[in-house]
Amino acid sequence: MNWDDTTDAAPAAERLVDPAAERLVDSAAERLVDSVADREDQAVEAALRPKDLNEFIGQEKVREQLDLVLRAARARGATADHVLLSGAPGLGKTTLSMIIAAEMGAPIRITSGPAIQHAGDLAAILSSLQEGEVLFLDEIHRMSRPAEEMLYMAMEDFRVDVIVGKGPGATAIPLELPPFTLVGATTRAGLLPPPLRDRFGFTAHMEFYEPAELERVIHRSARLLDVEIEPEGAAEIAGRSRGTPRIANRLLRRVRDYAQVKADGVITREIARAALAVYEVDSRGLDRLDRAVLEALLKLFGGGPVGLSTLAVAVGEERETVEEVAEPFLVREGLLARTPRGRIATPAAWAHLGLTPPRSATAGNGQQDLFGA
Repeated sequence: MNWDDTTDAAPAAERLVDPAAERLVDSAAERLVDSVADREDQAVEAALRPKDLNEFIGQEKVREQLDLVLRAARARGATADHVLLSGAPGLGKTTLSMIIAAEMGAPIRITSGPAIQHAGDLAAILSSLQEGEVLFLDEIHRMSRPAEEMLYMAMEDFRVDVIVGKGPGATAIPLELPPFTLVGATTRAGLLPPPLRDRFGFTAHMEFYEPAELERVIHRSARLLDVEIEPEGAAEIAGRSRGTPRIANRLLRRVRDYAQVKADGVITREIARAALAVYEVDSRGLDRLDRAVLEALLKLFGGGPVGLSTLAVAVGEERETVEEVAEPFLVREGLLARTPRGRIATPAAWAHLGLTPPRSATAGNGQQDLFGA
């Protein structure tokens, strides 16, 4: 690594030049049920985040295991082991990182993988850490390879080698780092190289929430937002939240707005249903884009199989938008399947849209019936 790399490095915001990713973010930002946080979510989440493990709802196994790790570290008077949190967006990885810092009585530094494009960027952050500080590195799998290699030594030996100069005259200067705790978060744990994964002392996978857990999240958020909500109203919102607390909180705020304008401010089941109908979020959490993909697959292509590009053209969206934004939830809900021949609808998709599948669909989703029936 050359320390001079930091002098001509572009600002972090200017280095995120991934047109495909930007298109996905723009498409996601328009959706009420997307799990990626927008600016409004970030502002509200700061007020709604639990401050310790006892307040954190859901993820029981992760909470129990993490509690043991943190208690043991406090008893030894040492910094906590490095922690890797994986899982879909909106499940609480950032919140847990802040809780780790609070439980350890340490400050927290927050950055992200895409913002670290040079080893010098990482060296500047590491060299300014205080002893015991928590460094939260979101989307750690998107960090550059030179920075990733520097992180190996920093995590294991609390040391980095800074190279001053270039060519034959370059000199490596070892820089000792104070003990710190790295909390890495990723939505794609499989993209992390094994040497990096192995350096984490504790790894945890965040699961999607059950409706009952989301109801508890909604009731807690309603109290903090000073919103009156009935149990049936909370259950209605929870059932459409895709197992994600961030989406549950976003839907709660939109239903609150509807209740204040169209009713007496109290969220009942009927008010929640009426509000979410206005925002085009149906009983299973599907929105306009999700239903457009299913309707095209069922009505235009008889349930498939159909290629992704053809399906995207029929919906009027980019191929990446259909594949990365709409399909994951449809597959998880068992409404759509990816096969070598293309995308196919499941019987549950026909039932959800109230359509009768053609005979070819009932005989194997477009595959030939071996018995000729």
